[in-house]
Amino acid sequence: MTDTSPIDPHEGSYDLVSGRRRETDRKGNKRPPRTPMQSFLLFVRDVVVILAIAIAISFVVKTFLIRSFFIPSASMEQTLMIDDRVVVNELVPDVVPVQHGDIIVFKDPGGWLPGATPASKGPIGDSVDWLLSLVGLASPDNNEHLIKRVIGLPGDTVACCNAQGMLSINGVAVKEPYITLPEGQTRASAVDFKVTVPANSLWVMGDNRYNSADSRFNVDKPGHGFVTMNDVVGRAFVITWPVARWSWLSNYSDTFADVPRVAVNPAANTTPSVAAR
Repeated sequence: MTDTSPIDPHEGSYDLVSGRRRETDRKGNKRPPRTPMQSFLLFVRDVVVILAIAIAISFVVKTFLIRSFFIPSASMEQTLMIDDRVVVNELVPDVVPVQHGDIIVFKDPGGWLPGATPASKGPIGDSVDWLLSLVGLASPDNNEHLIKRVIGLPGDTVACCNAQGMLSINGVAVKEPYITLPEGQTRASAVDFKVTVPANSLWVMGDNRYNSADSRFNVDKPGHGFVTMNDVVGRAFVITWPVARWSWLSNYSDTFADVPRVAVNPAANTTPSVAAR
């Protein structure tokens, strides 16, 4: 029986073992050599395919796994300095639970940040930022986020300060090795406060305690100073830039080891009490 099916001119054109183009076609006829233009176009095609795959993979990683943010203020000094760049684990809190001491990036709960339109870097600069954002190396919406340390989890009662100037969680005084205080100051907060954290919420504070507009100073805003789990983008776990400051970010688990875990009490009064500055 004669095979009358059409011949695919590209079928069998490559040796799958060697990965090279075969010198003859299916009939044994010698193939004409490629022209320089054909070779160039094939090279461009391969580069485009590789770049497309790389961008697709990076986009998935950036959307579901990690993102990069830069530090715009001094509120987390000396842990994080202005213009540091950190990488954030986006599996927190949906897959990995938030813990005491975690440094989290979160969306503005409402009124924490002054309304400001991000400055344009010009067509070229904005285009570069957009391309970098696809692979998680830039965050055009960085100005819409904040970064602080988690002090209170749902159900916790956080208060400051005791006679020694220390903060307490659920009645246990916590010695905080990560905070920065002005010279001569020993109190962990410039203002006294007491708060019980409601369900699905967090109480956050900056490490630079006397220079951080954190939960303490946003109790008059719509969220009453709390950050909901829905607003959490993820946990910052490493400083990647500048190179000289590359380091892992600790949540100081030993600091909170003696803090008892408590269940959320739906009947608890969760209205924060914060003294005037």
